[in-house]
Amino acid sequence: MYKLIKKEGNARRGEFITPHGTVQTPAFMNVATCAAIKGGLSAFDLKDIHCQVQLCNTYHLHLRPGNKVVKQMGGLHKFTRWEGPILTDSGGFQVFSLAKLRKIQEEGVYFSSHIDGHRIFMGPEESMQIQSDLASTIAMAFDECIENPAEYEYTKRSCERTYRWLVRCKKEMARLNSLDDTINKQQMLFGINQGSTYKDIRIDHMKKIAELDLDGYAIGGLAVGETANEMYETIEAVEPFMPKDKIRYLMGVGTPVNILEGVYRGVDLFDCVMPSRNARHGHIFTWSGIRNMFNAKYETDHEPLDNECDCPVCKSFSRAYMRHLYKSNEMLGMRLGVMHNLHFYNTLLEKIRDALDNGTFGEFYSKYREILGNRI
Repeated sequence: MYKLIKKEGNARRGEFITPHGTVQTPAFMNVATCAAIKGGLSAFDLKDIHCQVQLCNTYHLHLRPGNKVVKQMGGLHKFTRWEGPILTDSGGFQVFSLAKLRKIQEEGVYFSSHIDGHRIFMGPEESMQIQSDLASTIAMAFDECIENPAEYEYTKRSCERTYRWLVRCKKEMARLNSLDDTINKQQMLFGINQGSTYKDIRIDHMKKIAELDLDGYAIGGLAVGETANEMYETIEAVEPFMPKDKIRYLMGVGTPVNILEGVYRGVDLFDCVMPSRNARHGHIFTWSGIRNMFNAKYETDHEPLDNECDCPVCKSFSRAYMRHLYKSNEMLGMRLGVMHNLHFYNTLLEKIRDALDNGTFGEFYSKYREILGNRI
């Protein structure tokens, strides 16, 4: 259940109440694709960096270790030891981005595993069954994620099929939640708005899925080839037609500036691999902009990664030491960098929430949209 506390412009401050705890929104979801944060962080580390929600991937966990294994182990919460909300994405994005050979039909998608090439079928019912086995808090509906730019007529047909798949997802989830051996009988379902950058298709699709009265609604199919301005314009077009009393999720986005712009336009939830992926390559997010730790100027720098940060890394280690770890290809460098970047993202959302609470989000937005994307 989503509770809207207050608004400033289109920006929303709220709470999202789930079977595994209440999420203060706007919020960032920390991506643990294979039930682990890449960079060596555990569920216990996530608590230390103010994480509220963990995101895991249906496609990858179906392949390894297998959803039946996770179910036998008690579901993702017991498997990973993360106690808070977990969102599983449907596998649709990976099916369409990783599988070189795929065949889309009304019943679902036939595709080849990116690991060993074996043939797999996934449709709405299969995606819901896998996610039910994983026992996540929130399951995402199975949809087709279209690359941008996309042809208009294909996009329209795809959205119509994605809507039919969503109806099947809702029906199958209701069935699964009623079974005796289902671990999480209160699993929630989010629908996904698609339509490339065609505003009329986006709006029509949003209107139709809103009628299904789901637990939340996502905007999918962005940050996959279009410009940032096209993404923002698409959000602005769709937002008026998203239910006001349901949580809104912008999938796979993005940079700190993207998140600021998303909140400004009425989005509540975000996820992205960027903070962890960039950290593994020495790119550190700070309140002054982005720092490349391979730069020679940090060789004898005693300062922390970010003087304004109170994460465990900035409290303990210098830029010089971090640069040495990266240059030496030490695993510790990646772990500490990921810890800092995820702490930064979670703190960014905390500061956004504080600004909304205090009625100062406009000032915060104007200041940091000019700073956070800078390269130091």
